[in-house]
Amino acid sequence: MKNIMNTVSRAFMLIMLLAFFSLAAVSQESTTVNQINTEDSLSLETILKDVLASHPSVIKSTEAIQMAESGIGLAKSARLPDVDFGAGYMRMGPIPSIDIPGMGTFKMAPADNYNATLNVRETIYDFSKTEKNIQLQQNSKEIATANLELVKQRLALLTAVNYYTLAYYQEALRIKDLQISTLKEHLDFVKKKLETGSATKYEVLSTEVRLSSAESQKVDLETARQNSLTTLNSLLGLPSGTILKVKPVEEVPAQPGLPDKMVEFAVSHRTEMALAELKQHHAELNLSSIKVQNNPVLSAFTSGGFKNGYIPELNKIRANYTAGLSLKVPIFTATRQKYNLLLATSEINLAKQDQQLTRRDISAEVYQNDANLQASLRKIEQSELQVKQAEEARSLAEVSYKAGVVTNLDLLDTETLEAESRLNLLRARSEYMVNLFRLNQSTGSLPY
Repeated sequence: MKNIMNTVSRAFMLIMLLAFFSLAAVSQESTTVNQINTEDSLSLETILKDVLASHPSVIKSTEAIQMAESGIGLAKSARLPDVDFGAGYMRMGPIPSIDIPGMGTFKMAPADNYNATLNVRETIYDFSKTEKNIQLQQNSKEIATANLELVKQRLALLTAVNYYTLAYYQEALRIKDLQISTLKEHLDFVKKKLETGSATKYEVLSTEVRLSSAESQKVDLETARQNSLTTLNSLLGLPSGTILKVKPVEEVPAQPGLPDKMVEFAVSHRTEMALAELKQHHAELNLSSIKVQNNPVLSAFTSGGFKNGYIPELNKIRANYTAGLSLKVPIFTATRQKYNLLLATSEINLAKQDQQLTRRDISAEVYQNDANLQASLRKIEQSELQVKQAEEARSLAEVSYKAGVVTNLDLLDTETLEAESRLNLLRARSEYMVNLFRLNQSTGSLPY
């Protein structure tokens, strides 16, 4: 009984250990899917790395590349022999026989027939049909790889837009909180003055209106921040309610060079341009493949095995073989070849026009993004000047207020203008970073 209990105890411990390691493996797997630490202020590079590693559309496009590789292997398999084994039994009746006078009756076949064979078939030469198909499949893999890059670029742009938008709302809420806190202090101060008769009801009501307006603006900012955060969490595969903190935009990097130079660089580096060229090449390979579809195919075959039925010992199992060559030459395929060639030629012409359209779209996109970037840069310069002027105005208003020259409402006006100018500066910097990201991506400068 004791031995049985020890055995059961050891089995239970083994099961618990296996369960522990299984859970550890699952936990390890889950941590490798998403490496985001939501407690830190995240950089765009960190978020991009995680999005591009785990987003379903990236995984889907990667799987398309694997499928294309399988297509290449399948095309190459046409050069390999086909080998199969067959075995069978057949009962035959009546048995064919021949009568010879004076000698008797002779059976020409056994009643029970046995057969086992190993068959080998291989294409010796198909006049470039397999080679063209392999090239076509290899080009399909290159197209799938280019499509993966396009998916990454679209995800990167969507991530960057939401990142910089979230950075703006994050800082805007902080400024709005400071503004609301200041308004509350002013309201408390004015109410005390009202009690002493040194302030009017109008000043109290005006301050309350300003406070209500600021709180309403905060609600709008919080809603917009939550929407942007939800989109970013969706890109990262995190729960929608996850709170993320991103690094604020404090300095803006230098702008790129001249538009003409950027267009020239973009045409030679954009994935869309490379994809258009690959599609044209694919159409040309397809035409070449169609041209050789009616080429002859020379094949070899051999078969060897064991069977009975050989005269004069019909029931004796004997080794046997067959071997030979076969040549298949298509003679007439109706009009299929003709129209397949016409379709392939039209596909090439369409691919060429797509290439020209892509070139024009790239040029227009670069110029538009550069114009947007220049406008954002001018907004930053104007906003920085406004912030400086608003700070000076607020500083002068504080001095005047303490001297009794201006009212509490005048001081609130300068403080509101300063807060609004800081929000405008934040918005301009966020727009600049988004437009810079768009411009860099439109020139083919990838952020990952």
